[in-house]
Amino acid sequence: MKVPHILIVDDEPNIVMSLEFLMRKNGYQVGIARNGTEAMAAIEQTPYDLVLLDIMMPDVDGYQVCRVLRQRPDRAGTKVIFLSAKSREPDIRKGYEVGADLYIPKPFSTRQLMEKVRELLGVAA
Repeated sequence: MKVPHILIVDDEPNIVMSLEFLMRKNGYQVGIARNGTEAMAAIEQTPYDLVLLDIMMPDVDGYQVCRVLRQRPDRAGTKVIFLSAKSREPDIRKGYEVGADLYIPKPFSTRQLMEKVRELLGVAA
């Protein structure tokens, strides 16, 4: 049984740290990208099972990262969860339009996030 591999993409170090801790504690392999450019490079190299993706980043935003990911047939199975402070309806709609599987506004409950991650990965809790 392969351990799911999760990519955390956020430019906020505290969020990256807490998400990384949470995912590792739950038994997942974790990759980290601190901005959109790093995220695209990581996706290029590694077939992640799930990407936790922030939207507002200094270089390439999360929408663009998601678009790039969705253009790759070899990454079709990768799930994307947007975690964003942008919680207005148009932002959320755009998130789904670019191919997100789920959009969770910040601040979010880590318990709720873990439930959703397991659900998307098809892992029984």
